[in-house]
Amino acid sequence: MKPQGVSIWEPEKECLGVEELRQLQLERLQATLNRVDRHVAFYRKMFREIGFVPENDLGDLDDLKRLPFTTRDDVSNSYPYEMFAVPLREVVRVHSSSGTSVNPRVVGYTKRDLKNWAQLVARILASAGLTHDDVIQVTFAYGLLTGGLGIHYGAERLGASVLPTSVGRTERQIKIMQDFRTTALVCTPSYALIIADKMEQLGVDPKRLSLRHAVCAGEPWTEAMRREIQERLFVTATDNYGISEVMGPGVAGECLEQSGMHVQEDHFLVEIVDPATGAPCEPGELGELVLTTLTKEAFPVIRYRTGDLARLLEEPCPCGRTFRRISRIEGRCDDVVVIKGINIIPERIGDVLEQVKGERPTYQVVVTRQGNLDLLEIWIEVTERLFFDKMREQRTLVDEMRQKVANFIGIVPRIKLVERGSLERINGKVKPFVDYRRPSH
Repeated sequence: MKPQGVSIWEPEKECLGVEELRQLQLERLQATLNRVDRHVAFYRKMFREIGFVPENDLGDLDDLKRLPFTTRDDVSNSYPYEMFAVPLREVVRVHSSSGTSVNPRVVGYTKRDLKNWAQLVARILASAGLTHDDVIQVTFAYGLLTGGLGIHYGAERLGASVLPTSVGRTERQIKIMQDFRTTALVCTPSYALIIADKMEQLGVDPKRLSLRHAVCAGEPWTEAMRREIQERLFVTATDNYGISEVMGPGVAGECLEQSGMHVQEDHFLVEIVDPATGAPCEPGELGELVLTTLTKEAFPVIRYRTGDLARLLEEPCPCGRTFRRISRIEGRCDDVVVIKGINIIPERIGDVLEQVKGERPTYQVVVTRQGNLDLLEIWIEVTERLFFDKMREQRTLVDEMRQKVANFIGIVPRIKLVERGSLERINGKVKPFVDYRRPSH
């Protein structure tokens, strides 16, 4: 039986004693290391190279630090199935990462993985104050990305009513909130503010809606943004975290204390490391979030470098959960641009632009903010070979570039032609990415 109307979905697990939790983690880590040693050539090779034998060399959780990290490139290079730990016939669903890497990072799920995933997302939603009585509107993308379906099945596990509205069409989203009496909105923080702006334009009073919760994820945000969301939509806004390579939504989430996201430590081991050296960070120190799966069957990962910057918070939480917390994600430690919840690598944009005329232009990826909306622009220096005096031909070329980039990343950019030599340069090289957004704290 699930708890009725309480914020701790699985108290017998989420409130485990520290020693009991650490023993459970050790047992599950042992099983995971044995699994990947037997079934994943990448990890088997890694273990052999450092002389690590899982059955003999794992004495405690600290021994995990002997193992090298797994990186985004490792997963991309295994495309599509080389890091799967089960036969494909046991994989009942496949998802892949967003963004512009050469190969997307493909992950698989067994039936048990999907069951665990739904349960973990139900925990996250319950910790945000949602119950089986809620009507949850999911504005994340459905498809190969994990966001939409991950939240969807977790909300169903919670027993709530789910409105799978997916992305965009803001005016329609608002009408659905009105007509279907939505009580909880799942969205990126910036989209919550876009909805608030549109409500003002339409003359919709959010106080007359049934909306009470905003469950936000998909991009870094600030306390100032949380306050604005809560004040303008009259909701309680909570943060949650997931990453496709590890699970998707459900890895960590805030409780109603709104003071950090509880990591689901019975399913994931969490580390914060110095991005440059890989050395462990002290509690409260900003570093790169590293995760190890403990229960994933189809796609386990060991010491996965997420590229996300956060802090480990070890102080007890008044909510009663014993799982440690991480801070909100404070940024990225690599050159990935996050816009509208999608990871974009500037270098890959150049690959797409080169397809148009067979020549790679000098370009810069620029992100600006208009109101609460993040806008993607690509500034391209004009050359005689790429652009012409004839306005019609120039417009056709720009339109083709815009369409190819939009097809590749799922966001329609603005293409801006600029004078040759005008793009910002560092040591003679064009800076690949410029962020003109000014986040407030």
